[in-house]
Amino acid sequence: MDCVFVYGTLKEGFPNFSINTGIRIPGVFITKDHYPLYLVGENYVPWLMVQPERGERVSGQVFTVDRSTLLAMDRLEDIAEPDGYRRLKIQVVHTETLNEMTAFAYMKPQEQLDLAAIKLGPLSNYALEHASLYSKTEELD
Repeated sequence: MDCVFVYGTLKEGFPNFSINTGIRIPGVFITKDHYPLYLVGENYVPWLMVQPERGERVSGQVFTVDRSTLLAMDRLEDIAEPDGYRRLKIQVVHTETLNEMTAFAYMKPQEQLDLAAIKLGPLSNYALEHASLYSKTEELD
């Protein structure tokens, strides 16, 4: 089992949650470091950028996932594609207990970001109001 920090469409109650069949660890988590979280492109896709110490401490949820769920998330996030997300380990902190843990997060490298494509951000939280702007790409339908 692996732990995955989800901050966008894979969160419980959000557009791609059906892919996330993991078990949620109760509570809210935030990134230990600051990262920029942007809504990018015409589809308002949430991008957590690999730029530590920039942006905000981003809130999200942590799930324990089995191998098949992790692979389904990898496919959704196109980690095998040059323009896809990267599954990286980061430190997250439980907001109530302040316990730290290591979890995977799907992040975008800086070189993929066209500043003109940023619609909103940096954000500290991807909320339902942001998800209402999101539209899945054809590959995900």
